[in-house]
Amino acid sequence: MEGVALAHRLTVIGTGYLGATHAACMADLGFEVLGLDTDKDKVDRLQAGDLPVYEPGLEPVLRRNLESGRLRFTTSYDEAADFGDVHFICVGTPQKQGEYAADLSYLDEAIGTLAPRLERRCLVVGKSTVPVGTARRLTERLVRLAPADGDVVLAWNPEFLREGFAVQDTLHPDRIVIGVPDDPDDAAWAEQVLREVYAPMIAEGCPFIVADYPTAELVKVAANAFLATKISFINAMAEVCEAAHADVTKLSEALSHDDRIGGKFLGPGLGFGGGCLPKDIRAFMARAGELGVDQALSFLREVDAINQRRRIRMVDLARELLGGSFLGRTVGVLGAAFKPNSDDVRDSPALDVAANIRSQGARVTVYDPQALENARRAHPELDYGPSALEAARGAHVVLLLTEWAEFRDMDPDALGAVVAEKNIVDGRNALDPDRWRNAGWTYRALGRP
Repeated sequence: MEGVALAHRLTVIGTGYLGATHAACMADLGFEVLGLDTDKDKVDRLQAGDLPVYEPGLEPVLRRNLESGRLRFTTSYDEAADFGDVHFICVGTPQKQGEYAADLSYLDEAIGTLAPRLERRCLVVGKSTVPVGTARRLTERLVRLAPADGDVVLAWNPEFLREGFAVQDTLHPDRIVIGVPDDPDDAAWAEQVLREVYAPMIAEGCPFIVADYPTAELVKVAANAFLATKISFINAMAEVCEAAHADVTKLSEALSHDDRIGGKFLGPGLGFGGGCLPKDIRAFMARAGELGVDQALSFLREVDAINQRRRIRMVDLARELLGGSFLGRTVGVLGAAFKPNSDDVRDSPALDVAANIRSQGARVTVYDPQALENARRAHPELDYGPSALEAARGAHVVLLLTEWAEFRDMDPDALGAVVAEKNIVDGRNALDPDRWRNAGWTYRALGRP
């Protein structure tokens, strides 16, 4: 860790979820790191040691490295260009409004602002998830805009972070993938620099995979497409199980013992959401269409559709328990984040279900251990409670929509003491049905009798 790699000074451009994590963790490895963002409020918060996102274990890493002086934050591109010789680009690539395609405007703005300031040899490293072909286009732009006369090289190094495990995934990744330019000298130099930056991970035995630009770009979107397909597969089986009166949890358990299939991402339930899988598979489909191979990814349309149907089925199950109507009823919703150990509510299945039910005439009260502030901003029309008990107070049906540990471990008797009717729909198959039924609850779950 104390070798040649620490000679590099790193900048991280974009300090959202990915950028803040990458900056703090790289500083924790011993690098001098400068994080840059155009949002001054965010920069001020980070510089004060206050994370703008919830991520277990990240805040101590951030504060430790601020105190050491290895990490600081700025809004100045001039300062960043002068500071670093390796510039990581970590800006967002959200879905375009009204389209499937990715919005690359933040990425183009970052490159367009940084490039004219790069007056010495340096490596620009893209980490954002992008449509295949983006790196080649950005390389041409860097060459055109940078005054360093060919001494600026672009590499692509996709991120594979899981929300809730981002520190572990950054410091101990399961693989490192880099895309390098066609020019052999530039490719060799980019590989050398990134081997130095990632030397501690490589020393631990982490696979280091060197590819061309398009292959590196495809690795991330292909991985997300596969995971989304696996999740939607078991949820499609849940639809069949409901029709056949079978139990999808037992089906999933049996399938998981086949080592060709495995049990990861084979948990039936409400489906996926968040800021990655949904928009990434849609952008992948859009790019395949531009390349003239849209039929190769036509299956992803059904993957997306299955995922959306689980949300509709969740609403239907709750309505069935209430005799066919939400009018005048009270519904308690446990969960707002798209997954546990996160405060991310982007494309949250839980909030989608809650808003749908409210639109049908119910009073809906939501509780989440970490995501209430973000949920309020996204859905101010919903009511929010300070605890699971308060969210469920007076409810005619309770919905478990995010599988936080505190929900899995709830006491059915304590919850039963505050509700109007003991009806619960387990949207994540996280509860023990026998325990809840023995406590007098009517228990329903997706894909189970």
